Amino acid sequence: MIERVLNDFDIDQIASSGQCFRFHRVGDKSYDLIAGTHLLNIQQNGRTVRFDCDEDEFNAIWRPYFDLDADYGHCKAAVAKRDIYLQNAVAYGGGLRILRQDLWETILCFIISQQNNIARITKCVENLCSLFGKTCYNRSEQVYNSIPTAERLAACTPEDLAPVRLGYRAKYICAAARQVASGEVDLEAIRHMDYARAKAELLRLTGVGIKVAECICLFALHHIDAFPVDTHIRQMLDTHYPKGFPLKRYKGFAGVMQQYAFYYELSLKG
Repeated sequence: MIERVLNDFDIDQIASSGQCFRFHRVGDKSYDLIAGTHLLNIQQNGRTVRFDCDEDEFNAIWRPYFDLDADYGHCKAAVAKRDIYLQNAVAYGGGLRILRQDLWETILCFIISQQNNIARITKCVENLCSLFGKTCYNRSEQVYNSIPTAERLAACTPEDLAPVRLGYRAKYICAAARQVASGEVDLEAIRHMDYARAKAELLRLTGVGIKVAECICLFALHHIDAFPVDTHIRQMLDTHYPKGFPLKRYKGFAGVMQQYAFYYELSLKG
């Protein structure tokens, strides 16, 4: 068990922020999180956060995953005092962090996310993993399923994926999986590209449009200048920033501001 006292970290906010769909609440501020083939129980009490893993696993996987070396206080301090909307958003979701997720997992999840809500996305992802993912065991012999590989899904038809209840997204997933499995779209190369090149390459994937590509860049590749615009963010921009969001002010961490705004918008919509 690893215990850390952390600033700017709230596991409830992170788990419900729409970045990742593999958090499972198991108690008050306690979650099981599956990332790749790893399962973590994470608990929080005030600023004290407990990670159920050893030091090596924490440093190799979870410390970068939760972006724990980044100073989010610096991002918050950059918000203009006259920007009441963003001040409120930061105050509401100040425990958010931009996760560093697996690239293929993020591609799958955000193809599924199109015209969908967080609860349904989470259910679809869980069904997909249960039916097509690898069965894994942690050191306590707890059973869970990993995200299915591109190779596994490339061998599937949309009809094979019908039990997952993906609707029209099933054909996108099958096609994107074939592109990745065949090497037509090289994920390893994308990991080393700058934001503009990575986004352009991701747009080659079937089912990936601009918003999804920007989400993948932000939540998997950690291009934190990415600023995905979905329905919630579009409405926010129209209402509060009709002349445009001040991206230049937040150069280098605009995606952090996007996440504060998105999470705040979710709360306002109920």
